[in-house]
Amino acid sequence: MIEQIVIVVHVLVALSIIGLVLLQQGKGADMGASFGGGGSQTLFGAAGGGSVLTRATAILAVTFFVTSFGLAIIAKQKASSVSAVDDLFSESALEADAAANDAQAALEAQLDQLPESGAYEPNAAVDLSDIGIPDDAQAVDVVDSIPQ
Repeated sequence: MIEQIVIVVHVLVALSIIGLVLLQQGKGADMGASFGGGGSQTLFGAAGGGSVLTRATAILAVTFFVTSFGLAIIAKQKASSVSAVDDLFSESALEADAAANDAQAALEAQLDQLPESGAYEPNAAVDLSDIGIPDDAQAVDVVDSIPQ
């Protein structure tokens, strides 16, 4: 709740600073007044509002820095509370790694029990009787029956 309040204040102060900076006259604005410019037609009169705007800008700038610091503290507190949750997940991750290692060891044990089949020969004749086709003539019939 307090984080939302600080964020709202922070944004409002930032927008206020932007508005105040845009209201202030630049240093070159006084040059036009000295050559007959309409100094009396300005927003704050002929004397100008430099001191009021400067003071308000300074106050808003300090407020902006304070809210920035407050948001940094709130973010640090949230980060430290999240690390406790990360610790819980890291324990479950360790358990998952241990289970994966056990499954890998079981798979390797099953693979070790399989008989050795010999080296692979790419041009060796295939014994079709292992897959239920007794001779080469039936294999050709099966291949020919496949729709093109």
